[in-house]
Amino acid sequence: MRGYRAFPRCGPLGHDRGGRVGHRLALDHPAAVSALAVLDIVPTRYVFQHADMDFGLGYYHWFFLAAENGIPEHLIGQDPAFWIRTRMGARHGGGTPFDEAAQAEYIRCFSDPAAIHASCEDYRAAASIDLVHDDADAAAGRRVTAPLLALWGAHGFVGRHYDVPEVWRGYADDVRGQALPCDHYLPEEAPDETLRHLRTFLADYGSA
Repeated sequence: MRGYRAFPRCGPLGHDRGGRVGHRLALDHPAAVSALAVLDIVPTRYVFQHADMDFGLGYYHWFFLAAENGIPEHLIGQDPAFWIRTRMGARHGGGTPFDEAAQAEYIRCFSDPAAIHASCEDYRAAASIDLVHDDADAAAGRRVTAPLLALWGAHGFVGRHYDVPEVWRGYADDVRGQALPCDHYLPEEAPDETLRHLRTFLADYGSA
């Protein structure tokens, strides 16, 4: 294929769901991952194992979006802009205000019923087959062996409810972490700090 270039190793960076994809990649293909950065998450398995009332109220969307029979797809599809603006607004505290053009792009993408369905299917997988795989890895003693950087918002649910580096040390061998002065959306709310930490981390470990 013209223009195609294979990269045998990479240093994936992922915010929220993207961080969970990176975590899975590092477990499934450890030789391909030189470093892993996860933004504002702790492992899915840990979250479900330690869910309480605070989590149920603060992260109700984990259960709402995983509901079956097309219920979340139908309800969100009635007013995607309301869903996007209220969810993003509820998880924004401190840092740089959201760029209106960025929010408009989120709304444009989420106005597609297929995008809404795909989002719900991701949460359904997290509450089902993903946990099967995570439990199997834990039982087999498989951990992330690549250096792992965890960044999180000091004002968000993750920062207020978890000892983020300590949680990740239960799943990875080499962990470092840093809270940033923002809520959930690190790249939007604290872009300079996020970029600085990621650049330093990748310079040290990304091409190892």
